[in-house]
Amino acid sequence: MKTFTIKKQDRAAQELSTADSQMKKLINIVGDITVSTRPEYFKSLVRAIVGQQISVQAASTIFSRLEELLDNRIKSDSIMTVTDEQLRSIGFSRQKIQYLRDLTAKANDGSLDFTRINDLTNTEAIKELTQIKGIGKWTAEMFLIFSLGRMNVLAVDDIGIQRGAKWLYQVEKSERRQILIDKKPIWTPHLTIASFYLWEVVHLGFDKAYSSIDELI
Repeated sequence: MKTFTIKKQDRAAQELSTADSQMKKLINIVGDITVSTRPEYFKSLVRAIVGQQISVQAASTIFSRLEELLDNRIKSDSIMTVTDEQLRSIGFSRQKIQYLRDLTAKANDGSLDFTRINDLTNTEAIKELTQIKGIGKWTAEMFLIFSLGRMNVLAVDDIGIQRGAKWLYQVEKSERRQILIDKKPIWTPHLTIASFYLWEVVHLGFDKAYSSIDELI
C-alpha cells in the first residue's frame, strides 16, 4: 500500500470550504487526512471480492491465507495455478470462487485491460469493471478512489458517507442519500475529498459523540 495526505490548506480543500460552509467546519476540525491506496489493480479487486458480505477481520484472514497460498503473488496467472478445492479450504465460498475465476479470465484475455483503464472516464471505468461477476457499482467506485486515485468520485450508496452527511447537515435518515445528490454539483470537482472528510465523521466517532458539528466548534 501507498499513502497520500489531504491537507486542509490544499487548494482543493480550500475550494470545498469556500463552496460549502458546513464542509468548511468539518475540514477545519478534522485537519489533514492520510489515505492508504491500493495501486496493484488486480490485487485490489481480489481483495474487494474477498471482503464482500463478511467482517473486516474475516476478510483479512482469508486474504492473508490467499497470499500465503500464492507466495504473496496475487496475480491473474498465479490464480490459475490453484484449484477450487484449495480456494475453498482457505475460506472462499463457491460464489466467490466464481467471481475470482471470472475476474482472472477477463484479466487474462484482455477484456479487462489494466494498461488502459487509467485512460477511461469514471463512467467508462465503472461500466467496464461492473462487467466482472461480483463487482457492483460501489466496488467499482472504491476502485476508482483507492486504486486509480480519481479525485471526483462520490459513492452516494456508501453507508459511511451517508452517515457522515446525515450528521453534518442534520437531515433525517431517509434524506441522507438525497443530501449527497444535492451536494454533488456544489462539491464537484472535489467529490473524493468531500467523501474522505465525511468518512472521518464516522471514523472519529463524531456522529456518536456529538449531536452536531457545532458542539465541536
